This record gives sequence, C-alpha cells and structure tokens, in this order.
Amino acid sequence: MMRRPTTLLTGCTALVLALGAAACGGGDPVAAGGGDHALGGQTVTVAGVWSGSEQKNFQKVLDAFSEKTGAKTQFVSTGDNVSTVVGSKIEGGNAPDVVMVPQVGVLQQFAKSGWLKPLSPTVRKAVDGDYASVWKNYGSVDGSLYGLYFKAAHKSTVWYSPDALAQAGVKPPATYDALLKAGHTVSDSGLAAFSVAGQDGWTLTDWFENVYLSQAGPEKYDALAAHKLPWTDASVVRALGTLGQLFKDKQLIAGGRNGALSTDFPGSVEKVFGPKPEAGMVYEGDFVAGVAKDQFGRAIGQDANFFPFPAVDGGKAPVVSGGDAAVVLKDGKNTKAGMALLEYLATPEAAAVWAKAGGFLSPNKALDLASYGDDVTRATARSLVGAGDSVRFDMSDQAPAAFGGTKGAGEWKLLQDFLRDPSDPKGTAARLEAAAAKAYKG
Repeated sequence: MMRRPTTLLTGCTALVLALGAAACGGGDPVAAGGGDHALGGQTVTVAGVWSGSEQKNFQKVLDAFSEKTGAKTQFVSTGDNVSTVVGSKIEGGNAPDVVMVPQVGVLQQFAKSGWLKPLSPTVRKAVDGDYASVWKNYGSVDGSLYGLYFKAAHKSTVWYSPDALAQAGVKPPATYDALLKAGHTVSDSGLAAFSVAGQDGWTLTDWFENVYLSQAGPEKYDALAAHKLPWTDASVVRALGTLGQLFKDKQLIAGGRNGALSTDFPGSVEKVFGPKPEAGMVYEGDFVAGVAKDQFGRAIGQDANFFPFPAVDGGKAPVVSGGDAAVVLKDGKNTKAGMALLEYLATPEAAAVWAKAGGFLSPNKALDLASYGDDVTRATARSLVGAGDSVRFDMSDQAPAAFGGTKGAGEWKLLQDFLRDPSDPKGTAARLEAAAAKAYKG
C-alpha cells in the first residue's frame, strides 16, 4: 500500500500541521503540530477507559502534544462504563474536554444528546485524506464528524503457539472447516485445540461476529448491526450453528464448555502462552500479543504468532475491528485546546509515538509501518489498513449497551448460555432478537 510520508506534505496541509487552522484561514490558531507552545498555561482533560500499560503509553502521546504546544494534560480513567461516568461529570459541571470513546453506540448516544462538538476542518481533512471512509462513517452521526479513531484493534486474529502447531504437524488454516480439522489434530497430539474465554461475554460476541461477517457477508452484517435485520433471520441461525460446531466439540476446547465459562480473557491467553500450556490456539484481537509478551514473556513472532481468522463457507476472510474515537465535549472547560489535541492525534506523528511503545494499531494510512516495533504487529497493521472499507466495526459495540455491552445481560449472557448448551441455535436466535428489540426500542 502506498503511504504518504509527512515530509511530502505541501501547501495548506503542511501549514495546518505547522501553524494550525488559521494558517489556511480557518478559525483561531492552534499549535497541534508546530512546537510554538501557543497553548502554554492551558490544561486539556482527557477521559478514557485505559489503565495500566495502555494509559501509560497514551500518556506518552499526551506528553508529545504538551511538548509541542505547551498545554498540560490530565488523563482520567473512567473504567468500562464511559457513558455513565461522563454523563455524571457533565451533570456535575466537571466535564472533560476530550473523551476516548470505545463504542460506536456510545459515540452516537453522546452526539444525539448534544454533548459533542463537530470536529474541525483540520481534523476532517486529515480523516478524508488518511483514513478509509469506513472510519469516517463510524465517527459520524447524521452527516457530521464527531469522532476521530486514534487507536484500533484487529479482532480477526487467531493466536497460536508455533511449537504446539509444529508438534502436531499443523499449518495455519485458511478456512473454518480446516480450522476445526487442525484443532482435532492438535488435540490428538496432547493439547486442547482452543482456549476460549467464555467467562467474558464480549469474547463470544467477537467469535460470532467473525463467523457471521464471513458467512453472511458485509451487507447483512451492517443490517444486523443496525437491527434492520432481525436476529431470527436464517443467516443468524446458520452462523450460530457454525459456531456451535466448535462449542459442542469437547475435544476442541480446553476444559470443555464448563472450563471455558470459568476462563476470563487473560486466563485464556495464559492457557496457550503461560508456563503450563493447556491449548495450542486462542482466538482474540491483536491485543493478545501484549498479554503474551508482558505477562508471560513470550517473544512475538517466535513463541507467539497469529494467522487471520479463516474464511467461512466460501466467504471472504473477515476483518472485524474495534477502536477508540476521540471526541470533544461542548461542556469542557477548554474545548479549543481539546480540538487542538484531536488535530495532533490525527497526524501520523502522534500515532507513531504509541506505535513505537507497542500494544497499538492505527487506522491512519499515513503512518509508516516501520513505526511498529516488530514484524507481527506490522503484519496486523498491514492487514487492518489494507482491508480498507471492507473493515467492519465490532457489532456489539455498535449496539445499545443494554444489548451489546452489559455483563450478565443481553448478547453477552445469551452467547454464554449458548456456549453452555449449543444444541438450539434457533432458540438462541429468538432470545437474542427479544433482547435486541427491547434494547433498540429503549
């Protein structure tokens, strides 16, 4: 894929990055890329779900912004319930300037509540030039761009132990049927094929979404995501049946279905890459690599590797993504400096800061892949960016939180129930439809 390095920026674009929007006659000056400390003495408050290493690495990006602009930054971790925390801060008169929103549904909720400022011409120009249009669509509500996708996840990656597959004489499969066949060969060699994190319902939604996108295709995926297609549709029942082939096969899952239901996401990675491996493969996003590396000391590309989620029933191999969109709140105390931060986040320079730190993918096509620290991360980034507009955002993250994002309820719980007993795909589809209809109506 062709990339446009920042050194080749010319004309108005270069001036915008260097001097701010006013360089091209658009609004007040900002110093998102100029290093003239025009925002000295100002503070930008940023709220987001990140904690631990993610928060630490994002702080490096904020520090780079501060070094250029003179603005101070303050990051507030919201925990998983961004909507509730941000809403209470707005009501209390203590709204942050910028929020990193992890769900399309929450971004839409914020916009329709009148909480967000449309993004500046500078950000819009960067998104138009350096992002696939699908990212603009997911960041827009009623034709206005409110969200800049800064951090993305590639959720169509199956991670494996090269030693386990080599011992079984198995190569990474290209189809779902071949995946199950390879799984049997791995299990015959002494390890379970897959570690499944059934205790975390969100991982099961990711399993379903990959199967459904490949098997049913992007048009039906979009329709189901918007609840314009009912969950009782034959395509849903078929996808549940396909997923059930894996769930009901005791030979394939470490600990069986009960073991999967008591395994959380970090535990599922440990069962493949920990000191006492129990399985050869674990499906989840590119962030598996961070857990395998940071918690279990695995060398990515040597002790841990991935292959793309395989194509299902002759469909195309899926590329499901997630991501965190930066938005600017109207009620923040420093919205101009907040918008300047987004203008910086829209540059490949900002993305490169976190890319070098690790545990990060950018949907920005202008980011040089050499910025990533290892070949495996470069491969996942190339796959994500190369998918262009065929990328589809995590379906559950597009749904109302009551259906797609609540522990012990909605899709999370119903897919856990299906993992517990995968014998009735049609009945599960009916229960999913009932929960979805209630949530979307609300």
